[in-house]
Amino acid sequence: MSVDPQKSAGTLLGDALSHVSSLVRSEVDLARAEVSENMNSAAVAIGMLAAAVVLAITALNVLSAALVGALTEAGIPGVWSAVIVGLAFGIAAYLFMNKGTNELKMSSLAPTRTAKNVKRDAQTVKEVYNDK
Repeated sequence: MSVDPQKSAGTLLGDALSHVSSLVRSEVDLARAEVSENMNSAAVAIGMLAAAVVLAITALNVLSAALVGALTEAGIPGVWSAVIVGLAFGIAAYLFMNKGTNELKMSSLAPTRTAKNVKRDAQTVKEVYNDK
């Protein structure tokens, strides 16, 4: 960037403010785009969780009855067959719930690239003004 020696301090200050304003606008636009992208990912994750719940409830009803019947036929009393099947499905449900909630943590929604860019820009501005 070349500086015209004929420019006044006011003109230079105006140019600097214009560049800073442009930089801030660009960072805000980047943050908005990044948050939008992250929200779309969260919406997809929520949709997957909802579909999983609907399918799991239906499957649990059918599979529970079938497994309890199979265990009872194998010689395990009906009550214990139901307890075994209930525990197995409960563990599976916990694993799915844990995975889904981990995908929705707020840290995954934050605009991390924008934050990194703003820190870099602030450091650059500090260095420029400290050199003068």
